Amino acid sequence: MLQSLHVKNLALIQETEVEFGEGLNILTGETGAGKSLLIGSVNLALGGKFDREMLRKGADSALVELVFVSREDRVRRKLEQLELETQEDGTVIISRKLQAGKSVCKINGETVTAKQVKELAEALIDIHGQHEHQSLLHKKKHMEILDSYCGSEFAPAAQAVEEAYGECARLRRELAEETMDEEAREKEKALAEFELSEIEQARLAAGEDEELEKRYRLMVNSKKITENLVESYRYTGNDDDAGAGSALSRALRALRSVSAYDGRLEELEGQLAEIDSLLADYNRDVSEYMSDREFDGEEFARVEERLNILNHLKGKYGNTIEAVIAYGEERRQLLDRLSDYDAYMQELGKQYREAEKKLQKACEKLSAIRCKNARGLTKRLQEALENLNFQTVAFETVVRPGQTVTSKGYDDVEFLISTNPGESLKPLAQVASGGELSRVMLAIKTVLSGRDEIDTLIFDEIDAGISGKTAWRVSEQLDTVAKAHQVICITHLPQIAAMADTHFVIEKSSIRDNTITDIRTLEAEESLGELARLLGSDELTEAALSNAREMRNQALEHKSVKGEKIF
Repeated sequence: MLQSLHVKNLALIQETEVEFGEGLNILTGETGAGKSLLIGSVNLALGGKFDREMLRKGADSALVELVFVSREDRVRRKLEQLELETQEDGTVIISRKLQAGKSVCKINGETVTAKQVKELAEALIDIHGQHEHQSLLHKKKHMEILDSYCGSEFAPAAQAVEEAYGECARLRRELAEETMDEEAREKEKALAEFELSEIEQARLAAGEDEELEKRYRLMVNSKKITENLVESYRYTGNDDDAGAGSALSRALRALRSVSAYDGRLEELEGQLAEIDSLLADYNRDVSEYMSDREFDGEEFARVEERLNILNHLKGKYGNTIEAVIAYGEERRQLLDRLSDYDAYMQELGKQYREAEKKLQKACEKLSAIRCKNARGLTKRLQEALENLNFQTVAFETVVRPGQTVTSKGYDDVEFLISTNPGESLKPLAQVASGGELSRVMLAIKTVLSGRDEIDTLIFDEIDAGISGKTAWRVSEQLDTVAKAHQVICITHLPQIAAMADTHFVIEKSSIRDNTITDIRTLEAEESLGELARLLGSDELTEAALSNAREMRNQALEHKSVKGEKIF
């Protein structure tokens, strides 16, 4: 669940922190107070689009921080998949510093990309915006909803369709690319033969170029290497009185002449003798190295010529020897195909037909799953719509074979509805008003909530276009969803606000020519006052408060909370 929201220097918000509770969290306030700004803050924290104009006047940056608590395995797996730290208590902290130029997103203190935040958010929260119900006007959304309802059997069937479709698409492209006349085949064959011959004649070995380049660098720098080794040998050897070897020998003789007088001197003599031995070994190794470093002009020419051949091939066929070898293998396979082109095309056509059959079977299986679950979804949505005061509603989820096959199968899914007796079922987009679409979307959220593992649902004015008895039904439905999920809802209707488990008010005030939006939790009596305001009362008269009490008690009666009536 979403435990808290912290916002600083965003639009009219100077700084505020909200601690949400379980169940139904209701946010109310005057028009223009900034109710939707709070939901906008959540969207920003989860990677939403940011504009510099959103910063509070005079601020260089803003901060939005969300604290979730979830012990769900799927959330832990998602964090591990994103290679992010997990907390033992299930805490997930998502923060975003908003500033001009670049924003910084963090999860549990680690800097992440906006894409990573969005991936994690999908497992934590579902946000229903003010106009999301408009998406029901598009059939694409209907399929998404049905697929979400289908449950665990859907995912493997959908993946099988996607894989089969991808294989068909690959073979279709290959068939299209391979269709050529005899003249084009001969040209392609001649070019492939030339390129393969050039690569084979070089007798390439993986890593050969790197080894040759090392030898070439040694040869090119042979003179410099020899000169510096001679100088090093002279300074460390015994041939020159100024050499370290000669000086070390004299020092060792001097120490040996007195080491017998003290055991400590014997230890020092041993150390010096070891140094003398190491230096002698070094000088022998240098001498051997120089004797082996005689410059061979013929070998240098061979290495240089070989490198030129390798670099020529890499310039034509790949950046590495391995890439050139792989290209040669591709040319060999192409020649094999062109040598018996008709047989190859027949085999390719056979593979394509088999892939089509496999795709058809996968689509049929997926369609059967959709059809079976469409009946269950229809029944559940019918019940949910009736609970939302659609008294004479008829609803159906139709699954038809479409005209084309896509990576999602061949089904065409559409919601049909009739809201008046005697009227035939028609597409949802043709008959539903804005208020009806809002209720249909809430019905869908209610039905899916039973199968949805996401802890937190946010509704931004789901009550648009409704009032009266219908508003009570919407309120009751939100309370039903809140029994299994944390629900955060912005509303302007008293019927919905009365159902709150936790009630917040968003207020706008002016302090020294500064306008500030803030949010606070309401106690029971304060909540009554806010309900009275939502009921249309300009003043908190006893009559207004009495109406608010009656509404709250009606909500509590629905909740079956004993002993909490407000008198």
